[in-house]
Amino acid sequence: MSTQVLLNPLEEEPLIAPDKIYGDVTHDVCKPLESFPTKMWWIAFLSALVLFSFGARMVSITIADGIGTWGLNNPVGWAVDITTFVFWIGIGHAGTLISAILLLFRQKWRTAINRSAEAMTIFAVMTAGMFPLLHTGRPWYACFWLFPYPNQRGLWVNFKSPLLWDVFAVSTYLTISLLFWYLGLIPDIASVRDRAKNKIRRTIYTILSFGWRGSARNWNHYEIVCLILAGLSTPLVLSVHTIVSFDFAVSILPGWHTTIFPPYFVAGAIFSGFAMVVTLLVIAREVFGLKDYIQIKHLENMNKVMLLTGMMVGYAYIIEFFTAWYSGNLYERFIFINRATGPYWWAYWTMMTCNVISPQIFWFKKLRRNLAVMFVVSIVINIGMWFERFVIIVTSLHRDYLPASWGYYRMTIYEVAMLVGSFGFFFIFFLLFCRFMPTIAMFEVKSIMKLKSNEV
Repeated sequence: MSTQVLLNPLEEEPLIAPDKIYGDVTHDVCKPLESFPTKMWWIAFLSALVLFSFGARMVSITIADGIGTWGLNNPVGWAVDITTFVFWIGIGHAGTLISAILLLFRQKWRTAINRSAEAMTIFAVMTAGMFPLLHTGRPWYACFWLFPYPNQRGLWVNFKSPLLWDVFAVSTYLTISLLFWYLGLIPDIASVRDRAKNKIRRTIYTILSFGWRGSARNWNHYEIVCLILAGLSTPLVLSVHTIVSFDFAVSILPGWHTTIFPPYFVAGAIFSGFAMVVTLLVIAREVFGLKDYIQIKHLENMNKVMLLTGMMVGYAYIIEFFTAWYSGNLYERFIFINRATGPYWWAYWTMMTCNVISPQIFWFKKLRRNLAVMFVVSIVINIGMWFERFVIIVTSLHRDYLPASWGYYRMTIYEVAMLVGSFGFFFIFFLLFCRFMPTIAMFEVKSIMKLKSNEV
């Protein structure tokens, strides 16, 4: 346990417990990997497994019987599937943002939290990728519909469709994020390898560390490639959710056909992504005993970003209403009034309450630094961000130009299972990652520590 140290109020708050030395960092971070899982880990893992099993069972029925098991109708052809896809893509934003952009700006507070955030990005994009495949109804034909390849029929995918742009944008984002994440893991995997006492364990980590020796040449190449990947990742943070927003913005549907969508979607993605990172970090901090490395200072900075992006999202909600009124377009005006007062008013006001009102408590430093408060608010924000996508998609579709074709969408048990199962899928991978890989970037943490005279 770390020793309580009284700090000079004029000094910057430390990002790592002041009494730690280099050896402590390696020991503390490797401890969850080298010991039997704790009771809390098993509870979390089994809970995630139950959620995933429930979702997998219902998805298997959906694949067998078709997407007629969902509540889709005419005119609501997109609902929980696309809503959840956009939600998970948004979650995947913060990892690359913390890793790449904060690295380029040399922000030291990223060092203890970037590894978990990067892993979150990978698992969130993997989760998101399942939904367009399920939406096709016949996932095994998806390669014919989504990927361009020469064929005897002379048929090609529609390059003018933003749905195809999604395929390229998301797959590029996943590839770069995966490389960036794994490259950052290599030096720490080598440290785990060097500590391994079991032959099988040592062999596995030797293969995974790609022969890393920690030589000057290794570090030189490592730094160069990291900066290149960070430079490539930065524009991808903006491009991926911009292209996802084009799925809606390039249509002529009132409520979707607006130029504010790209920045609005990017701000919302960063907002929800940071909220999910806070949720995961609070869990990792408590379950794996990483309080000395994931400090309140880290989480407070995350909460400040959430406060800022929350206000940007709130501004976007208001300016959408203003634009609809100012445009003089009756259909556009109707859609937004219908969102707030129509059949889905409950979804709209849930979104407003969770995304606009709840982050305002972070104006108060005491609440911004309170673990219980930030954990609850981070979950509330993600509930609100899921409803934001639901409101955009379903309320714009259920009442179109012709009143005769208006309809009402109701979610079925199959869609509920698919949604909760996606959380199970995500948390299974995240908990396994925390169990077998270093959750904290050890060498980066050591790089910001002050060397003590008695340290070896």
